[in-house]
Amino acid sequence: MAVTDFFAGEIATELLRQLFLISAKAWKYKSTADNLIALIEDIQPTIKEIQYSGVELPAHRQAQIGMLFDTFEKGKKLTEKVLSSRRWNMFRQLTLARKMEKLEKTITNFLKAPILAHILADVHRLRADSEERLDRVDRSLERVIQQVGSMKIGGGGMIREAMKRAEAMEIETNDDLEKFGVGLELGKIKVKKMMFEAQGGVFGISGMGGVGKTTLARELERDHEVRCHFENRILFLTVSQSPLLEDLREHIWGFLSGCEAGNPVPDCNFQFEGTRKLVILDDVWTTQALDRLTSFKFPGCTTLVVSRSKLTEPKFTYDVEVLSEDEAISLFCLCAFGQKSVPPGFCNDLVKQVANECKGLPLALKVTGASLNDKPEKYWEGVLQRLSRGEPADDSHESRLLNQMEASLENLDQTTKDCFLDLGAFPEDRKIPLDVLINMWIELHDIDEGNAFAILVDLSHKNLLTLGKDPRLGSLYASHYDIFVTQHDVLRDLALHISNVGKVNRRKRLLMPKRELELPREWERNNDEHYIAQIVSIHTGEMNEMDWFDMEFPKAEILILNFSSDKYVLPPFITKMSRLRVLVIINNGMSPAVLHDFSIFANLSKLRSLWLERVHVPELSNSTTPLKNLHKMSLILCKINKSFDQTGVDVADIFPKLGDLTIDHCDDLVALPSSICGLTSLSCLSITNCPRLGELPKNLGKLQALEILRLYACPELKTLTGEICELLRLKYLDISQCVSLSCLPEEIGKLKKLEKIDMRECCFSGRPSSAVSLKSLRHVICDTDVAFMWEEVEKAVPGLKIEAAEKCFSLDWLDE
Repeated sequence: MAVTDFFAGEIATELLRQLFLISAKAWKYKSTADNLIALIEDIQPTIKEIQYSGVELPAHRQAQIGMLFDTFEKGKKLTEKVLSSRRWNMFRQLTLARKMEKLEKTITNFLKAPILAHILADVHRLRADSEERLDRVDRSLERVIQQVGSMKIGGGGMIREAMKRAEAMEIETNDDLEKFGVGLELGKIKVKKMMFEAQGGVFGISGMGGVGKTTLARELERDHEVRCHFENRILFLTVSQSPLLEDLREHIWGFLSGCEAGNPVPDCNFQFEGTRKLVILDDVWTTQALDRLTSFKFPGCTTLVVSRSKLTEPKFTYDVEVLSEDEAISLFCLCAFGQKSVPPGFCNDLVKQVANECKGLPLALKVTGASLNDKPEKYWEGVLQRLSRGEPADDSHESRLLNQMEASLENLDQTTKDCFLDLGAFPEDRKIPLDVLINMWIELHDIDEGNAFAILVDLSHKNLLTLGKDPRLGSLYASHYDIFVTQHDVLRDLALHISNVGKVNRRKRLLMPKRELELPREWERNNDEHYIAQIVSIHTGEMNEMDWFDMEFPKAEILILNFSSDKYVLPPFITKMSRLRVLVIINNGMSPAVLHDFSIFANLSKLRSLWLERVHVPELSNSTTPLKNLHKMSLILCKINKSFDQTGVDVADIFPKLGDLTIDHCDDLVALPSSICGLTSLSCLSITNCPRLGELPKNLGKLQALEILRLYACPELKTLTGEICELLRLKYLDISQCVSLSCLPEEIGKLKKLEKIDMRECCFSGRPSSAVSLKSLRHVICDTDVAFMWEEVEKAVPGLKIEAAEKCFSLDWLDE
């Protein structure tokens, strides 16, 4: 069976994962999901034996396997739709239930025939025939390895000497492959599939430092299928941060052309005819180095690039993932005890807790496990406490893990490095709202939104954070408050490790590594001197007046308060933060918290950004201190409590410069308060995911500065007031998933500056005739079945794009 022809085992595993989630969360599908789980679990051992057999099956058998693969693939896509479906969309729920039943029937019918049994019999016969041939290949390969190991890189260095640099970076050697090669089988399969399906080209293995990229590359170098595919013509070179590029180029040229070393290397445009060969370039740091080393044009030549950054095209790059929990425990125990499980008599929970601090990162598991070898349990407890605070376990842990991880930051400019270090201000294992991050960088580092986003993408490409996959990301009118980034805990530990150097009062960032019941004692011991921190991050439970102590932050510009409680007294020292520009208050508890002592806002004259999450918004009154420079306010998962509806309160006086207001997932918002229309400085208004919002204020037309209006996912909103047509500066209107809306305002043609409308999943029966007057309109997103309504507008407005989005509840699958 060809590797390129069958990867159903991988899809089956993913499908099972999704089905278990459905069985646990979606009761409407539970019975069907449980039946499918039983069916797939029964055949999974057979699938795995066929998948990893390493033999070439006849074409008709591969076609039969392909039928099962297609079914699993469709099932995986279907389960993703089920998990993302909203409960209120009953039509879609019914449709998906019918599809699940059809999937069960299809798999049951396939298993009634003895197809898998026949395929397995062929596998056993072919594998026996191939054993003798593979033995001959292995003997030939040993001779090739000896020859390659003695080859010299131009300049006199040995290949094995160059490989030592990789060992210093990843602590991985050939001898480690058998010992530490857990969790890499899936990676091998995916990379082989990419390489085998193409006739040469450049492919990538990418991942954060210490995730096992070099180990995977070495495994591929030794893999017998790879050897056979490239007829043992494989070259492995380590490039490093300071490479001798011309020497490396000469060596690659000699390998590809068959010429002896010392011959002149031709121009980069030189083309040469040759057979299939594989060049593995490990530890590549820059695109410039990669371009220089891949400039030769050899048909059939495959280059595999191993890097901490994403240097190759995404579709040709495999991102190495961290180990699963079971794999991580096995590797950790192997390093700590010399066996793959916890020895009898040792505290099993303690081992799991320490291993979990490594978050599946192979390098962290190896280093931490090795540092605990032959250590008593009491010593382990101390290590666990240090790791939970983001501190190194011991000196060797610091030098072998954190210092090596820090190498990932060496090529960053100072602003980008500072932005990376800022990520340490957020709690571990929590999604970071992209909006909070971008606002913080804008205010702290004096950069604009475009540059902040570029830094975000750069850090993501270097695998220093994970950017959530969202189709809206990066588009001109994209919202960021419901898009998130994440970061591996070891990278967060690195940020904390660097930020916590020096005396606590002199640190640029004053951060609590984890949630505590009270403030750190170190802070209290040093509060007789002011703190120079620009970023202060506090993570606690419930706090009352007596839990705070006096602290002075004359330079603080960012304050992040994370807590888990239904009531919270704000810290009194906020009144002294005269430079504060960004305030983030996030309650991670189950219900909205009541905030006390809002009077401390009196001195926050420079505050520009306020983020409140899962709290009761305090009522505004004539005595509320104006926030004269507040530009952006986000209310997420909050209880609005008629805060803006107080009689006699002029909201514009309290927020005279507010330009961006977001109200998201606020389930008690029934009508948008008319007082908000007094905020004439608003350029962006987002009222989203509010399930009870039923009407908009009639004086909406007063918002003459408004350019962006988002009203998506408000299912009870039945009409758009005609006042919207008075918003003459409006450029973007998003009413997607407002399923009760039936039409656009008749005079929408008055919006001469409107550039984009998103109206997917709206039940429109027609469009206003005035829409042909929308001369600035460039993009309309709507459901497929209403796209025809815009054909006349498309003819009247040059350059207009009508994007027909697929309905989530399409019935096409049932008609196959």
